[in-house]
Amino acid sequence: MRRGLLFILASQVMWGVSPAFWRGVAAIPAVDVLAHRVCWTFVAMSVVHLARRSWREVREAARSPRILGLEALAGVLLGSNWLVWLWAVNNERVLEGSLGYFITPLVSILLGVLVIGERLRRGQWLAVSFGVASVVWLTIDMGRLPWVSLCLAATFGSYGLIKKKVDMPPLDMLAIELSVMLPVTLGFLAFRTAGGHEALISGTPVEALILVASGAFTAVPLLFFAGGVRRVPLAVIGVLQYLSPSINFLLGVLAFGEAFDVGRLVGFALAWVGLAVFTVDGIRSTRPPRRRV
Repeated sequence: MRRGLLFILASQVMWGVSPAFWRGVAAIPAVDVLAHRVCWTFVAMSVVHLARRSWREVREAARSPRILGLEALAGVLLGSNWLVWLWAVNNERVLEGSLGYFITPLVSILLGVLVIGERLRRGQWLAVSFGVASVVWLTIDMGRLPWVSLCLAATFGSYGLIKKKVDMPPLDMLAIELSVMLPVTLGFLAFRTAGGHEALISGTPVEALILVASGAFTAVPLLFFAGGVRRVPLAVIGVLQYLSPSINFLLGVLAFGEAFDVGRLVGFALAWVGLAVFTVDGIRSTRPPRRRV
């Protein structure tokens, strides 16, 4: 279990510091960065599957119309999530982005009710209520809807919902999702190259290095997380997953100097209380009932 915890922590830290990584390509349009991220992550995952000799399982799974359809939708959701996050990081919206990942668990349980018809416990309803209150408060305080937070939470929550419906190893699913996104991405990069705006060519050497390294930077934490999930109880993983948005939050406030006044503090505090209620309720629900003597 110790190795599993290290794997989970490593993945969360890498995701947490990701804004600092993506800031290196702030001068490049987010859609161009996304295209390179998809391509180079596909290259990295191809190497992984070749080493694991698991491409055969991926191809066999993709032959199922149901799996391919769901994974195509998952690819759209994942690509949308990546695009919004890249835009947020490079437009001084890291705090909004971190809030999105804080409220993702609450959005996920709400989607479970709306889509699957799950019944929630009192604690879960209370947690969702705090999440809704957070969004309402921030909308009033900022004078606009925190759309970055909502988009990130909705896309990643929906992505997780599809993962539940497709019973496959995460790395195999990611390979299919990247394969679905790849043709569109390559077409976009070809268009940009023809117009003389391809970022890998027109960018600085540092920017080019970051774009190429984005594949490994995306794949490595996924590998760590996949390795840790097998060794660590889900209740522990659920708590540790708050580490990455917490690091995002600290970077936004301390490193990037984004505005964080009392109004935003109240909004985040409501979300944090909701997460605390959600976590405590989840831990209690997994405990075996006490035997009466």
